[in-house]
Amino acid sequence: MILTRHLTADGPCWARDGKLLPRPLSLGFLLSLPAAALAQVLASVPAGPAVDSAAGGAGLAPIEPLHEVWASGVTYQRSREARRAESDTGDVYDRVYDAERPELFFKSVGWRVAASGGTVRIRADSRWNVPEPELVLVINAHGEVVGYTAGNDMSSRSIEGENPLYLPQAKIYSGACALGPGLELLGGEPLGELPVTLAIERQGSTVFSGETSTARMNRPYRELVDYLRRELAFPQGVFLMTGTGIVPPNEFSLAAGDVVRIQVGQLRLVNTVVA
Repeated sequence: MILTRHLTADGPCWARDGKLLPRPLSLGFLLSLPAAALAQVLASVPAGPAVDSAAGGAGLAPIEPLHEVWASGVTYQRSREARRAESDTGDVYDRVYDAERPELFFKSVGWRVAASGGTVRIRADSRWNVPEPELVLVINAHGEVVGYTAGNDMSSRSIEGENPLYLPQAKIYSGACALGPGLELLGGEPLGELPVTLAIERQGSTVFSGETSTARMNRPYRELVDYLRRELAFPQGVFLMTGTGIVPPNEFSLAAGDVVRIQVGQLRLVNTVVA
């Protein structure tokens, strides 16, 4: 089952497998429920008309304005190598990769998240910028992983490389987070390993592509979720980016007009880069 969010004449509305759901139904309410109850509610809600240009307008990011997006860092070997190469204090990342406690940081609030088909940005004060394709966990208020989506954790490697304490500036800015195109719900099944791919197009040509699998993550999903929730409550659920295993070479930087294509499982997230 896939949930998508759309802008209709009456305002934002969720859809289940391409059919609009009643407008009062919110993701915040669904994620406040245990996983079993969430599935029961969605199965019992009657679906309306199919999403089309008449009934449902432009696709929105599959998140509500007050939801939070958090992120994990250095969860893949490739990410550790890239961080070590960009920084004069690379041993910090080695210690994080091998430590008991993972790196977790706030990424975005829901109203700032770009949808598939929308734009992502590179900072004006950064000379080295990359997308980071990531599996994003959808977690309910009870700490259960009830679904996933595809995410782009836009990053300024030059700013973070100057000093690890600059990470918030390298990671958190307008246009730095994209999710979509929808939420793949698990229906009570555990989330398994998923393929992740990245392709960057410039003036119609592919200038970088890469692929990995979540099987290469150094940390299990459950560990990341448990650490995030240790001292934080999320009454209406939360989104957690799980880190990237695909990093373009050091000589590559995004440019305005580039098209970033990310696929996680069957979900395809596409965004155009603006400066």
